[in-house]
Amino acid sequence: MNKKKLGYSTPADDYEKDLEEFINKGKFVSMPKKQFEKYKLELQVAAKRHIENRQSMTIRVKKHVISKIKSKAQVKGIPYQTIVNILLSEYADGKIKLAI
Repeated sequence: MNKKKLGYSTPADDYEKDLEEFINKGKFVSMPKKQFEKYKLELQVAAKRHIENRQSMTIRVKKHVISKIKSKAQVKGIPYQTIVNILLSEYADGKIKLAI
């Protein structure tokens, strides 16, 4: 394949450059449709299980607390909700204690 077949003239970033090189060298192999459909179904089932094991919750938290959590999450490169979820999970599992 050449760049024109890919529908753009210049890769946007290093990932796209690597991908284009991979495709142009013929190292990209399409998955057979039957295998793809099976893999797709497996991923859909996994995603559904993941979503079903979650429940939304609304709480009021002081602005400075959320700000600190968001800052720490940004440094780690993860969503702040992940940190909140980890904290709640670890407390529920008895891994952390609160000084009340």
